[in-house]
Amino acid sequence: MLAAHLADLSRSRLKALILDGKVAIRAAPVRDPAYHVASGDTITIDLPEAVAAEPKGEAIPLDVVYEDDDIIVIDKPAGLVVHPAAGHATGTLVNALIAHCGVSLSGIGGVRRPGIVHRLDKDTSGLMVVAKNDQAHQSLSAQFADHGRTGPMERGYLAFVWGALSRPRGTIDAPIDRHPHAREKMAVRDAGRKAVTHYEVREVFNGHDGRPVASLIACRLETGRTHQIRVHMAHLGHPLMGDSSYGPHFKTKASQLGPKSRAALIALNRQALHAYLLVLEHPKTGEILRWEAPLPEDLLLLKDTLKAAL
Repeated sequence: MLAAHLADLSRSRLKALILDGKVAIRAAPVRDPAYHVASGDTITIDLPEAVAAEPKGEAIPLDVVYEDDDIIVIDKPAGLVVHPAAGHATGTLVNALIAHCGVSLSGIGGVRRPGIVHRLDKDTSGLMVVAKNDQAHQSLSAQFADHGRTGPMERGYLAFVWGALSRPRGTIDAPIDRHPHAREKMAVRDAGRKAVTHYEVREVFNGHDGRPVASLIACRLETGRTHQIRVHMAHLGHPLMGDSSYGPHFKTKASQLGPKSRAALIALNRQALHAYLLVLEHPKTGEILRWEAPLPEDLLLLKDTLKAAL
C-alpha cells in the first residue's frame, strides 16, 4: 500500500525502513511489512538523511587474527554490524576494514572496498574472513558455496542452548525460509531451502535444583542459511540462551538458574552464539589454514557461572 503512494521509494527501500522500525501506525512502530492497514490509520515514516552511496573508512578497532595481501581474518565482537544497511549506514565492519586495509584493497566491482563473502549476525561473535582482492573474493566465494562438501572449508560454532538434548550428537536436516507472519525472522518450512546443521553436546549444566537446565553445544554448518543455528535449535526445542527472536517463551527458564547465572544471562543481552572455528584453503597458496577463537568474556562468564550452578 505504501509503495502505491510513495513512488520515490522502492519496495525494497520501504521494506528496509519497516524492518528498521522507521514506519509507525498510530504512533507505534510496525516491523512487519505484511501488516494490514486499517481504514483511518495514520502512517508516519522517519526517513534517515541521505548518506554517501559508498561506505567510508572509519577508525574502528579490529581484533585481527590473520592478515596477508589476499585475506584478513578477524574475531568480530558482538554488536558490530557487518555491512552498511538501513539504520546502520556507518560504524560497520566494512567501514572498519576500509580504514584498516587502506590502499591494499583492490577495486572489487570498481570500488575500493573489502570483499564480504559471508556474514555473522550483528549479535553473533567470532571468526570472519574477508577478501582483499578480486581473486581472493572469487576463491572464497566458491569455498563458502561448497560448504566443505568437496573442499576443506569448515565453520564451527559454540552455542549455549536451553535444556539437555536427548542425544549427544545429531544432524538437523530441515529446510528454512522466511517466517510466514514475522518477515524479519526465518522458520523451518517445507518449501524452504535445504538447511543442514550438525551438532555435538560439549557440556550439560544443572540449575539450582540439580536438574539439567542448559547445554553447551558445538555446531558445524553444511549450509549457510540466515539464522540457521538459531532456527534449527529452536525447531529442536532447545533455543539459544538470550535469543529474544527465537526463544522468548524460554525466558521463564531463567528462574531455574542461580543468581549469578541469571545476572550473566541478562548482561549478555544477545544470543549465546560464537563462531569459534574457521578452516579454509588459502586463495593464492592453496595452504589449508585453521583458526580458533576462544569464547569472548560475556560467554565465558555465562559458562563459568553455569558450571558453578550459581
